Parts: sequence; structure tokens; C-alpha cells
Amino acid sequence: MNRRITFLIFSLSIIFSMEGLELAILMESRLKPNDVKSINTMQLTNKDNKVKILELVSISKDDSKKQMIWFLKPAKDKGTAFLKIEHNEDDDFMSIWLPGFSRFKRIKSNQTSDSFMGSDLSYEDLTNRTISDYDYNIKSIKNKDLGDSYELESISKDIESEYSKHVTKVKEIEPGVFLSYEEYSYDKDNKLLKTKFINFKKIDSYYVMDKLEVKNVQKNHSTLLTVNDISLNNGFKDEKFVQRSLKTLP
Repeated sequence: MNRRITFLIFSLSIIFSMEGLELAILMESRLKPNDVKSINTMQLTNKDNKVKILELVSISKDDSKKQMIWFLKPAKDKGTAFLKIEHNEDDDFMSIWLPGFSRFKRIKSNQTSDSFMGSDLSYEDLTNRTISDYDYNIKSIKNKDLGDSYELESISKDIESEYSKHVTKVKEIEPGVFLSYEEYSYDKDNKLLKTKFINFKKIDSYYVMDKLEVKNVQKNHSTLLTVNDISLNNGFKDEKFVQRSLKTLP
């Protein structure tokens, strides 16, 4: 048998032997910075093509398991701030500082499907997915010269999730580095709810998301998040991620 054909068959056998769980773990295990700071814009477009633009500052740590966001614009939202601390065992802690009311609002576990600041991102979308919360299937694989492309189905085990499953398109951008670039999220009735298009930028040795477009197809509403002025490994301490920090704009 021709050596090239033999090698191709061998390579494909390795690719097709990969389980969905293995791919999910490979995606999770890519090299990540200790912390990230960025200035972002969030463009919201409703079904009538009316646009609202928000400007915000985000700092995060430990793969965004700790995160604070402050809104700078528009003027009526200036000072509104959000804190998230994810926990492995207990419910995640989420709180919003509402300067107009001089109070904090706790986001409860039954509110995670609510919209974040009128966007197409829910509070659940802002959290990392726990690998053990899903069953995985690889639906299709495409072998390309510039890297393999996969379609990964993640079926939720969590009855509190707003989603029944996600279908994620994943590319091996370089050997051993797997990134999602497109995703379809389905509601509890297994109907398409959101589409997501993701772009990553390489900074030093890290791939960092610099653009996210989310569309709620059921509401015909979309959100474009653009991540600018990214700085990595700033040395943020855990002590910074507390409610009182939300009261002071960075």
C-alpha cells in the first residue's frame, strides 16, 4: 500500500478514536494567563435595528473564575459594576453594584438565565462550564491542511441550566491547541436559542478572546462584544475581588 495512504489511514484512525470528553479536556487545558484586564465595547442591536453601545472595564483572574466588570458608558449606566466568583462545590457568587440605589443586588442561582445588562449574554454565559456537567459527543470531523476541525456536542446534565445542549465548532489552531470559533446553543425544548461566533487573538503564548458575537435567534436580538487594550499577568490579588471594590471605578 502507498506510504502516504497508509499514513493518512493511521492519522484518521487516531482522530476518529478521540472521544468527546477528551476534546473538551483538551480545549480546557490550553495555556492561559494568570489574569486579564481589558477595555471593552458591547453593541446591542434589537429586532428594529436600534443600537445601544456600552463601554466597560473588565478584570479577571484564574481563567475568569474571579471577575469584576465596571460600566463606563452610557452615562445612565456609569458606575454599575458586577462581581463574579465561581466555586467548585457551592453555588457561584454573583453581585451587582447599583450606584443609583446605593446597594448591591445578589444574583441568585435561579436567576442565571436572566440577561446581563440587556445583552444576549445570560449570567450563565459569563461562567465557565464545568466539564463534568455535560455528556459529550463528537458529531463530525474535518481533516484540513491547517488543522483538524471538530463539531462537539455538549449535552447538559444540569437541570438548572437554560440550555439543553451546545454544538460547538472547534479547530486545532496549532498542535495541541483547540479553540472554539462557532457555537449553537439550544433551549430546554431543544430549539435553537443562540448562535455565537468567537475570535481569538494570540498575545505572547496565550490565545485570548478579542471578539464575541451572540445572537438570540428567538428574539432577533444580537450582542457584539469587542475586547480592546488587553493586558495580561498584571499581578491581581484575590483580595481585590470583593464587593466593596465595585464601588470604585478603576
